[in-house]
Amino acid sequence: MKKSATTKGESPSGLIDARIKELDDWRGKTLSHVRALIKQADPEVVEEWKWGGVPVWSHDGLICTGETYKSVVKLTFSKGASLKDPSRLFNSSLEGNARRAIDFHEGDEIDEDAFKTLIRAAVALNRSSAR
Repeated sequence: MKKSATTKGESPSGLIDARIKELDDWRGKTLSHVRALIKQADPEVVEEWKWGGVPVWSHDGLICTGETYKSVVKLTFSKGASLKDPSRLFNSSLEGNARRAIDFHEGDEIDEDAFKTLIRAAVALNRSSAR
């Protein structure tokens, strides 16, 4: 978000709305689309705003972050290395022991079913870790 934007008192969901509106290009559309898919996959997901301006989705622990850069929208899954990814959605941060990421570029198609399955798997992993 722009440095002049205030975050005091705004809900995380409102801040994510503002980020999407501010982007006003394919990145905003992509972030909005993946956000909707996350909510479809897990209606109980909690939206957060952390680390000075990063959208975060959690359920019994962090699921993923949604960072936007000039040429990519990056969803980083904190426990991605522990998730099965038969559709090979993860295409970034593949060398780490914990995290995995999906980089979306302009024009990329999203395998919605595979993505929602991955979100549900991340929630299930968080639930099993929370016990």
